[in-house]
Amino acid sequence: MALRRGKTAPAASKKLGQLTTAFSMTRKADPKMLPLVLGTFVVVVAVFVLLGLLLKHPVYLAILGVLFALVAGAAVFGRRVQRTAFGQVEGQLGAAAAVLSNMRGNWRVTPAVGFTKEQDLLHRVVGRPGIVLVGEGAQNRVRHLIGAEKRALSRVIGETPVYEVVVGDGEGQIALKDLEKHFLRLPRNIKPAQVNALEARLKALRGNAAM
Repeated sequence: MALRRGKTAPAASKKLGQLTTAFSMTRKADPKMLPLVLGTFVVVVAVFVLLGLLLKHPVYLAILGVLFALVAGAAVFGRRVQRTAFGQVEGQLGAAAAVLSNMRGNWRVTPAVGFTKEQDLLHRVVGRPGIVLVGEGAQNRVRHLIGAEKRALSRVIGETPVYEVVVGDGEGQIALKDLEKHFLRLPRNIKPAQVNALEARLKALRGNAAM
């Protein structure tokens, strides 16, 4: 039991440190963050207190209001942190790879499986939908990278679905801030065990190509 507590304490301390860092960085870059979080907390508590007075259960609903206010405040804080993070990396080389590597869920991200001398990049993601090829850069050059990667993949992936994503603000492109949302909306075509097997075949393919 003592060993378990010893492992838990550093993990909690690390998470607290990450939250503190995120709060400090976001507050500097986004002055509206703190007023919005506090305002959300106060409004939610006020609504529950008012309901408590109307229903003649002020204490119970006030406690419930504080709990809901904490959840709502945390949600607002999380969105502002994410918005600030996107603003800081958007337009930088490899921004899409950074977002892909921090998405929720079991995604196997291999950055820069293709690139051009003009610094266009192609990233490969393996997950329940199948394979997703994500390009960032000039659309015509990225499309060429995607085509080359699909031809290489066709030798080992069988009937596995392959999706194409080009990051950007143009027609037919996915904005960086919407990238994770786009991935979460993709259909689940293969089972978790198949994801592992697929990733192993792709690693072997890449190893053979490097030889």
